[in-house]
Amino acid sequence: MNDHVVLLSIPGLRASDLGAMSNLSRMAVDQMSLGPSFPCVTCPVQANMTTGVLPHKHGVVANGFFYRDQQQVEMWTAWNECIQAPQIWDTLHAERPGVTSAVWFPMHSKGCGADYICTPAPIHNPDGSESLWCYTRPTELYGELRDELGHFPLQHFWGPLANIKSSAWIIDSAMIAARRFRPNFFYIYITHLDYAAQKNGPDSPEALQAVKDLDDGLGRLFNGVTQGLGKDPLWLIASEYVITPVNHVTYPNRVLREAGLLKTKPAEGGGELIDFAASDAWALVDHQFSHVFVREANAQVAQQVAQLFSRREGIAEVLTGDDRQKYDLNHPRSGEVILISSPNSWQAYYYWLNDADAPPFARTVDIHRKPGYDPVEMFFDPATRGIPLNATLVQGSHGAPAKSEAQRGVIAASQRGVLVGNAMADIDVAGLVLQQFGV
Repeated sequence: MNDHVVLLSIPGLRASDLGAMSNLSRMAVDQMSLGPSFPCVTCPVQANMTTGVLPHKHGVVANGFFYRDQQQVEMWTAWNECIQAPQIWDTLHAERPGVTSAVWFPMHSKGCGADYICTPAPIHNPDGSESLWCYTRPTELYGELRDELGHFPLQHFWGPLANIKSSAWIIDSAMIAARRFRPNFFYIYITHLDYAAQKNGPDSPEALQAVKDLDDGLGRLFNGVTQGLGKDPLWLIASEYVITPVNHVTYPNRVLREAGLLKTKPAEGGGELIDFAASDAWALVDHQFSHVFVREANAQVAQQVAQLFSRREGIAEVLTGDDRQKYDLNHPRSGEVILISSPNSWQAYYYWLNDADAPPFARTVDIHRKPGYDPVEMFFDPATRGIPLNATLVQGSHGAPAKSEAQRGVIAASQRGVLVGNAMADIDVAGLVLQQFGV
């Protein structure tokens, strides 16, 4: 058993990266392969790791949701109530009431049951602008962190300016939290390896430099948190997923539109929007998979959709109906059809057939209004002074089922004997943490 456990959730971390990470390698006295469960993207994997169950039970089927009753898409902003299963801190509160937990920056942590929380929550102003802020527990904590560190640099957390500055702020604020609160369980999400690997490819010079930059930050984190806690914790460092090179992109919504299934309507300020209510089928895309929502779950339309994508380049699997059980995605929030990319391909949300018809938000960093994930937001077009509309720029992706060792990540521990066996799955992480507290 351990008095303190720190779980670092690091997207894109590969076993091969540890050789270039001297600080992490010194801490990681034991390691093994860690497999992400499909869909291998941020929100589902984080829910897997913190609940110990799969999407058919916790309900996080993608990085966003389509609410059929409201005909609305929500990307990235859902509160913790969207997770329909107890998380590590909930179980600790029930089984070990004196054990405290801190949750730092994972998605869907707003309103969770942890004792201490910090996660981005920019204020959306009536004029469309954003004011920097974070959701914290206690409420006044963000103001105190801002006074000491400055505002959380949201512009460096995502978009063309994404860089180590955002992860450095997360690390600095986590060290403050360790010193002030001394949580028994500390869950920290550090994003830096996500950027260059998707933008330039996982083996690019930029991605390899990101590995070294992150290791420098981890060195500070290891020292700062240990000093703050007053003793050595058990460190668990877990990949969320591995990013693979891509050289192909599929546009499911354009395919559906050309088949007459997706309908559009005018967007405010010009261009087009998907008309969810009028469309027989449309796709919420998310890296290397998508949920296709079929109006009134019409079985004939679902079959038509499946046929449209069967044997299409870049699409490895098409799942309909009960076939979704193959990956435990038989949940009411799932689409009637699920499209899964081949490892070298990914899926873009674009639905317009002419770039002149793209809505204004397509050329901006706007993760909430786009009906799907858009990694092209990491690029900047000097000619238009906006985000380009060229999905072929993206060189790395993730999300497809981890069927090869190259798609599996790594979990490392700072103590021997904690990791047992030859490999783990992401759903094993919650049990591993709870075991350290005798639960």
